Amino acid sequence: MSVTTAPPTRAIHVGRQPVYDRFGDVVGYELLFRSSADAVSATSRNAFATSQVIVSAFTEFGLGQLVGDRPCFVNLTREFLVGDLPVPFDPGQTVLEVLETVTVDDKVYAGVRDLVERGYTIALDDFRLDETGVRLLPMATYVKLDMVDNDTETLTSTVGRLRGQPGLTLVAERIESEERLALAFELGFELFQGHVLGRAHVISGRGLSPSAIRRLDLLTTLTANEIDLRKVVALVTTDPALSFRLLRATNSAASGLRQKVGSIRDAIVLLGLHRVREWVALMVVSDVSEATEDQLAAVLIRARLCQTVAEHLDLPPESGFTVGLLSGVADLIDQSIAEVAHHLPLTADVAAALIRGEGRLGEVLATVHSYERVDLGALGQAPVDSGELAQAYLSALGWSTQTLTSLGDNRRIS
Repeated sequence: MSVTTAPPTRAIHVGRQPVYDRFGDVVGYELLFRSSADAVSATSRNAFATSQVIVSAFTEFGLGQLVGDRPCFVNLTREFLVGDLPVPFDPGQTVLEVLETVTVDDKVYAGVRDLVERGYTIALDDFRLDETGVRLLPMATYVKLDMVDNDTETLTSTVGRLRGQPGLTLVAERIESEERLALAFELGFELFQGHVLGRAHVISGRGLSPSAIRRLDLLTTLTANEIDLRKVVALVTTDPALSFRLLRATNSAASGLRQKVGSIRDAIVLLGLHRVREWVALMVVSDVSEATEDQLAAVLIRARLCQTVAEHLDLPPESGFTVGLLSGVADLIDQSIAEVAHHLPLTADVAAALIRGEGRLGEVLATVHSYERVDLGALGQAPVDSGELAQAYLSALGWSTQTLTSLGDNRRIS
C-alpha cells in the first residue's frame, strides 16, 4: 500500500448569524457556508455549499451544539428543491430557505409543495413582488426582505401587500444601519437580521474525512433492489468517519429518534436505510477531501481489538467495536471522549465505558489501552491472557490492512 501524507481530519466551518425578535432576543439562526475560519462571507451558494452546511451542522457539530432548540434557517438550491439531492433530516426546527437565485418553474413549485406536504417549513429569501415570488407565497411561513437593495417605497408597498397573507412572519434581512433598523420596526417586521445587530460568527472544528470509495460502495449497496443490511453495517463500521457521522445523525434533534444505541447496526436500523442512503448521498457531494486510510488504521485496529476482547468476555462484540471506534475518533479529532460521547445517543453501558471507564466494556477499553501502551503491570491484571491479546492484535492488524489495501488506488476518487 502506498504511503500518503494528507491528514486524516479536515477543518470544518459553519457560519451562524442570529435572528432577533422585536425585544432584541435571539430566536433563531441562519446557517451559512464558510470556507475558512476567518471568512466574512460565503464564497459559494451552490449545491456544494448547501451540502457542506447540512452535513457539518447535523453530523459533525450536531444541531444542538450549533443552535440549541432554536429554529435554524438553511439555504436550499434548486437541486434540493426538486429532489435531485435529498433533504436528509425530518421536519422540525430547520427552516428550508428558498434562495432568490432559484427560478421557480413547475418542477420547483411541485418540489416545494411536496416539502410542505411532508411537514417542512419554508422561507422565501430576498422576496420580491414578482411572478416568481408570488407563486410560492401561499406555501411560505417566513418571508425575508432585503433592507439594502430595496428602497423605502418598495419596502412599504411590499409589506403592505404581504399583510394580506395569513400566517406569514416577515423577516428584515441585511440591516446595515440604525436608520434601516428603525424603518424595519416602523414597517412592523417581526424578525430582524443584519450586521447592525450581529454579524455571522464562524464556528470551526475538526472532522474526519470519510473514504470516497467506501461512500460510493455504500451508496451502491443502498440503492440495490434488495438491500443487504449486513453489508451496509460492514461498510459503515470499516470507516470511522461514516460511523461517527451516522451516530451524530441519529442523535440529531431533527431525526425524531429518542432511543439509545449500543452499536453502529442499531444506529442504521433506527435511522432507517432510506435515511442512511440520503445522508450518504449528501456526503458524496459535500466532501472535498479524502480520509488518509493508512492514518486511520490505528482507529480500526483498536475498534477490532475491542470487539475481539468483548467477544472473549461474552459481551456484545458490536458494542466493543463501537467503544474502540469512538475512543479512536476522539483522539483523531482532538476532543475528549466525554465530549464526543455527550453528543451521541449511546446506551448507558457504552457511555459509561467511554466517559468513566466503568463497567465491563470499560474493562475492555482499558485492556486494549494497556496493550497499546505495553503496560505490563496493567496487562497482568487484564481479563484476557497476554498471548491471546497478541493473537487478537495480529488478527486486527491483518483485518485493518486487508480493509485498507482493498481500496487500492481508488482512494483518490472524490
